[in-house]
Amino acid sequence: MRMNRRRRLMGEINVVPYIDVMLVLLIIFMVTAPLLTQGIEVELPDAASEPLQDELEPIILSVDAKGKLYLNLGDNEDQPKEPAEIVRLAATVIQRKSDIAVLVKGDENASYGQVIEGMALLQRAGANKVGFLTDPEAVNFFEPN
Repeated sequence: MRMNRRRRLMGEINVVPYIDVMLVLLIIFMVTAPLLTQGIEVELPDAASEPLQDELEPIILSVDAKGKLYLNLGDNEDQPKEPAEIVRLAATVIQRKSDIAVLVKGDENASYGQVIEGMALLQRAGANKVGFLTDPEAVNFFEPN
């Protein structure tokens, strides 16, 4: 005796391929995210400070451990810039947007004089207020551990 059973069609969605695609995308984003960071590698000093709440991208002058100056304006942001070029580029932006934040990102191992020289260049370009970027991990220097 032969039994003839009919197969029923499944009315469910197979989500396994979607999960596979999502895992592949997750791995791609995890690999490419570190490559998207911009700027010069600088070891910032620790200080207690509030994060900036500004809509405009600030002008950031970076001073590396060797004293080379970098500006996040113009072409080749990862190439050192001459002081005259820094003043020219910063002055152009400051004249258009007078309320833009101007910051100095000095390496912890850079000399104090090199960081101050960078700050003076920004003031020469027309910046009234120049701030300093620090590492967000706050270290309290006034209380013993």
